[in-house]
Amino acid sequence: MYPGTWARSTPDKPALVMAGSGRTLTYAELDERSLRLANRLRDSGLRRGDVVALLSDNTPETYEVYWAALRSGLYITAVNHNLSADEASYIVRDCGARALVVSAAKEALVAALELDPAVEERLAYGGTVPGFGDYEAALAGAGAEPLAEQPHGDDLLYSSGTTGRPKGIKLPLPDYAVDEPGYKYVAIFGGLYGFDEETVYLSPAPVYHAAPLRFGGVIHATGGTLVMMEKFEPEAFLAAVERHRITHTQMVPTMFVRLLKLDEAVRASSDVSSLRCVVHAAAPCPVEVKRRMIDWLGPIVQEYYASTEANGGTMITSEQWLAHPGSVGVPLMGVPHICGEDGRELGPGEVGTLYFEREEFEGASFEYHNDPEKTASTQHPAHPNWTTVGDLGYLDEEGFLYLTDRKAFMIISGGVNIYPQEIEDLFSLHPAVADIAVIGVPDDDMGERVVAFVQPAVPDTTALAEELTTYARERIAHFKVPAEIHFRDELPRTPTGKMVKGTLRDEYVG
Repeated sequence: MYPGTWARSTPDKPALVMAGSGRTLTYAELDERSLRLANRLRDSGLRRGDVVALLSDNTPETYEVYWAALRSGLYITAVNHNLSADEASYIVRDCGARALVVSAAKEALVAALELDPAVEERLAYGGTVPGFGDYEAALAGAGAEPLAEQPHGDDLLYSSGTTGRPKGIKLPLPDYAVDEPGYKYVAIFGGLYGFDEETVYLSPAPVYHAAPLRFGGVIHATGGTLVMMEKFEPEAFLAAVERHRITHTQMVPTMFVRLLKLDEAVRASSDVSSLRCVVHAAAPCPVEVKRRMIDWLGPIVQEYYASTEANGGTMITSEQWLAHPGSVGVPLMGVPHICGEDGRELGPGEVGTLYFEREEFEGASFEYHNDPEKTASTQHPAHPNWTTVGDLGYLDEEGFLYLTDRKAFMIISGGVNIYPQEIEDLFSLHPAVADIAVIGVPDDDMGERVVAFVQPAVPDTTALAEELTTYARERIAHFKVPAEIHFRDELPRTPTGKMVKGTLRDEYVG
């Protein structure tokens, strides 16, 4: 399914509603406008396998561009608008974009971009941007007749770049048309979470991130209504759930934490009874945080673990999680394998690198765009169809997967492996901690030592370091307790919830 299907059967139904402004895009409008843009891109010379880049805040136009690409056999690269001009320019160049569509709200960033001449088609909506054509005029001048062929496109998205330059993740294009069944995200998540024509899905995260972008597409493919927040704020989130009678939503754990830190009276007065499914992913969720969310909302909290690379994944229901606290579940895509440094498969309870075997799944292969060396490094030395994105974890006796951390973040102190995630989870709901990041820094004696950066939730931090140290020593092994605690007004976390630890490490070491 795609918007054209629903434009014929329910043309006036809202396909997308902005939670703050109320701007609405019907299925008929989404179908026609995405088709006009598809015709414009084809008239500009773009063909199957070419790339259109998008740099925008959360607006209805983002999905016009998304569906124009997907109904034309194009790749769409959504660019993080919080990046520097150098970083954003790198992505537009690296993905090989032949078209760039931007929001005028990001004019300052757009003006600073260094674009290659290959970006021949440049359009801006929401206002005037020097050097860019008018988006509305382009649509008005393009044909509204269906394309003779509508090969299915896909996204070409970039990692968050938390440990270096963002990496483009390129999957093979599907071999079917946009109006034919089979698109992987619909096939995997549509039935899993019960997405259908009655779904009203609230998306609180930036649309350039993989999960919000893809899940919004799934909602349109299954005929529901996507309600998109301009920006996540906990009270505004609860108000949107109540106002729009939201049935489904997807969040990251930092959003859970912010909701739980609201005054209890605010949460108690919010009507969340319409919710049928609350999905979370993208980052590890502290056990106590998830337990409290289930206590509040009931057993409707669903979790999946996957990556932008889509090389594999797991899922877990509330009931399963309560029986296996801290687990991210059982296989959803592929077969998980835990391997040691020598590639040997490890037994239950042993921590190692997580690989997924995807031989039997269509579209299992992926590549890091323009980086064959990095692509090759993801493969298991003895099993080419086992790939890893660098996460560490273990399987229990029943086959439930537990993640310990990213390999790049693991601290080795005195020969002992220390996982920052465990320490960060410990402090996640501490009333004096608004946010925390734990890293390893060089140490002459121990190799590395544990250092914590804390964004305090209290104005007076005079005795806070001592208080947090005591708190940790009472709850975890002493060798895991941060040797240093530094306070910052704000920590470098992406809007999708991932901590950019490389920035903190460079700041400390530099």
